[in-house]
Amino acid sequence: MKNIQIAIDIGGTFTDIVCLEDGTKLSIAKVPTTPQELVRGVREGVEKILADAGHGPEAVSRFIHSTTIATNSILEEKGAVTGILATQGFEDALEIGRQKRSDMYNMFLDAETPIFLAPRRRRIGIPERLGAEGNVLIPLDEEALLRAVEGLVVQQGVQSLAVCYLFSFLNPVHELRTRELLARHFPRLFVSLSSEIDPVFREYERMTLTAFDAYVRPRVADYMARLSDGLKDMGISAHLQVMQSRGGLTSVNTATEKPVTMLLSGPAAGVIGGRFTGAQSGLKNVITVDIGGTSCDVALVQEGKALISREGRIRHYPLRISMVDVSTVGAGGGSLAQIDASGGLRVGPESAGAEPGPVCYGRGGTVPAVTDASMVLGYLNPGFFAGGQMSLDAAASRKAMEAMGQELGLSAAALASGMHRIINERMSDEIRLVSVRRGYDPRQFALVALGGAGPVHAGRLAAMLSIPTVVVPAAPGVLAAFGLLVSDIEHEHTRTYAERAEHVELADMEAVFAELDGLGREKMARDQVAPADIRVSRYGDLRYVGQSYELEVALPDPLDGDTVSRAVADFTRTHERVYGHAREGIPVEFVNLRTVHVAHQPDPRLEPPKGGGSLAQARKETRPAYFDEAGDYQDTPVYDRVLLPAQEPITGPAIIEQQDTTTVVYPGQVCRVDAAGNMLITLP
Repeated sequence: MKNIQIAIDIGGTFTDIVCLEDGTKLSIAKVPTTPQELVRGVREGVEKILADAGHGPEAVSRFIHSTTIATNSILEEKGAVTGILATQGFEDALEIGRQKRSDMYNMFLDAETPIFLAPRRRRIGIPERLGAEGNVLIPLDEEALLRAVEGLVVQQGVQSLAVCYLFSFLNPVHELRTRELLARHFPRLFVSLSSEIDPVFREYERMTLTAFDAYVRPRVADYMARLSDGLKDMGISAHLQVMQSRGGLTSVNTATEKPVTMLLSGPAAGVIGGRFTGAQSGLKNVITVDIGGTSCDVALVQEGKALISREGRIRHYPLRISMVDVSTVGAGGGSLAQIDASGGLRVGPESAGAEPGPVCYGRGGTVPAVTDASMVLGYLNPGFFAGGQMSLDAAASRKAMEAMGQELGLSAAALASGMHRIINERMSDEIRLVSVRRGYDPRQFALVALGGAGPVHAGRLAAMLSIPTVVVPAAPGVLAAFGLLVSDIEHEHTRTYAERAEHVELADMEAVFAELDGLGREKMARDQVAPADIRVSRYGDLRYVGQSYELEVALPDPLDGDTVSRAVADFTRTHERVYGHAREGIPVEFVNLRTVHVAHQPDPRLEPPKGGGSLAQARKETRPAYFDEAGDYQDTPVYDRVLLPAQEPITGPAIIEQQDTTTVVYPGQVCRVDAAGNMLITLP
């Protein structure tokens, strides 16, 4: 029987499916996303790719999924009715927040704390108290707890509870007892404990993350249950795995225990796919740019490792989970053009999304989007969009562009070119954010283009940033789905360990690591990973005494006599690189300890590309395309990527079409297919 692995990534416009057969043969499919019933789109995609591959559901041995269900619940404010139980007197930590504001000089700035998660009437103080050492000062008042929860459920309709008691990260006894009582008296209530979701100090961040987890938990649990049932109904019995925000996989059961870790699973998978693509072409330093229908996600990979952020954000709210450091801007193929109050042209962040989509989709859209601009510029083939699954209306795009152009005194082509320049500037700024602002020179990286629109814009972005090479993977439009196939199983656990460097006792530190190691190995066992296949990395968060932020450094396993001094030296060097200075003689302290358990999954051994005999055989047609260098349309050769011969140079301008995307080689740029099957575009 064939060994079939399926990976699926749901985007705003399309759902991408990748099928890997026997670890060597790759096939892809794209189906329209079904926003009202996501599982239906998943089933349609799986049925399509299995039919195309000629296999039945019983051949599927592995099924991997990344989802935006948790993210969308927050962005759309469509999560569960949530309540918060806090230590009496600390009910308002969620609303008080921090002094940080995104716009310091705005006198009318709305509150930037996530009060929508649980307004004051749904935040209840419970009589209990732990001391700063984790000792019990006031026992948990169980009767008061049950009365409070009954009021929340009966009067407020609460479906999910976040429990966040003071100092529970040092001693979870009261939170554990609370869950035990709730399970007995309110068995249908969803419960998130801060001692499990975020067992680290800082009350506002801990309460916020726990509340987010409670807010998305019912919807995520329902979606995963329906997905699992749907796969079973199709006859697929494979182990279901889910991508987490830090770029590692876990089982669906483990993921639903802490659903907040899935908030950025889709973008993370794209970065992992970009890392794999770069490594195939011998490039360890890459910047990934994933341009879809709604957004552009940018991330940096240095020496083969994706940068990990410990302090993410969603909207203005802190999100203290480890995640691939992805920066997102509202710029994609669906970004809409608008004329602002001053009569100028603005593009995005408003998007046409999947419904109605750009004008050329023929689904009722009337405002031109970036995809319409690409159509007018001649970059897209209206009869070969998404491999021919969709037929685009080029005339409708031009008509909409001409109508808006008349208001601006521009031709349709000039308006389309202007839209591209505006959206490219926004995306290049985002690339600078993840590179220059973090102390990295983009000229020392290659740009990996992914997403349905990534290869259309990547050549321009590279030129704007003096990036010498663009890498276009074999299947860039579904690389986020492919990234799931090359991701490892990972589990991270953190504990607060507050101690000045000179006072550290290695035995105490080893005891904390032993506890974390036990938690990691337990989850690996649930993911069906053998102990011999587990690799463990240790880290510490350090800071100068008095600082309010930390930096992570690696720690050895086992610890040795030089551990602390090396950690301080590494912290000093990292501080110098990140912030441009270091302070000699200032005492350093440990704040948190962390373990990351990893089980590497075998990489695919993809069949080498067959290619064609010559460029002449790969050439499909010639069509007019607009380029700023010429200031007009010029006849441009169009190639079929599947037939491109290896190492044959294609000098731009040129257009290369394939099933899941279109690549534009701009004037002066040179494109070659390398031995791995990736296209490398070099800039003059």
